[in-house]
Amino acid sequence: MISYPTCLNDSQWQVMKSFLNIKRKRKHDLRQILNAIFYLVKTGCQWRMLPGEFPKWQIVYYYFNRWKNLGVIEKVRCFLVKLLRVKQGKSTEPSVGILDAQSVKSTLVSKSSNTGYDGGKKIKGIKRHIVVDASGLLLCIVVHPASMADRKGGKVVLEKLSNRWHGIKKIFADGAYPLPGKAAEKNQVLGGYEMEVVKRSELKGFKVVPKRWVVERTFAWNQTNRRNAKSYERLSNTAETVTEISAIRLMLKQFDT
Repeated sequence: MISYPTCLNDSQWQVMKSFLNIKRKRKHDLRQILNAIFYLVKTGCQWRMLPGEFPKWQIVYYYFNRWKNLGVIEKVRCFLVKLLRVKQGKSTEPSVGILDAQSVKSTLVSKSSNTGYDGGKKIKGIKRHIVVDASGLLLCIVVHPASMADRKGGKVVLEKLSNRWHGIKKIFADGAYPLPGKAAEKNQVLGGYEMEVVKRSELKGFKVVPKRWVVERTFAWNQTNRRNAKSYERLSNTAETVTEISAIRLMLKQFDT
């Protein structure tokens, strides 16, 4: 049995295997395939650099790509979000979301059509647009060129959000999302959602921004997985899936034995 800190324990495997066809006889154990994917996301290694204890990287990538295209990874993430919300004494459907974006530098393997220049952050690469619930659990993610304005990217991710989560009534966001010249107005509409703008404190020194610190913490959690340190993926949906896997790893820790 392979033993790395990223490997699934028995309780975590019980959660994951319910989404997989484990009854079919296979040459490679799906648990080891998942362990390899989690290892890659956490350590940031290349596919070809996966340790020899795992199945061949081509096999691991095949399952990763298949699960990505079939939406299996997204289904697992949404299921875990609902499960953890119930454990917290909340309803499965959140009523509010917190929206923010993170610009990430591109690398040589990044596809030029998926990258752009963020003039505000002085970063050439991609932008991760995410929506989290009040606990910081990942509800939705869209990856697009860093050159896309936050307001435009916010509309894209909120459109995707509306197709997956149907109970959200309000979105909290920062001052990058209001219409030009209307940043002073506290409540606006974005992507069909009521939006409340939460501004940074004008006082000197560090101040925790109400509500917005939750989504910033989620970005920090995401960055503990080195595959997310820069833009190493050629396709946007692959980058989204890697972030989803990072969120799944975090949530699975609630099932440690």
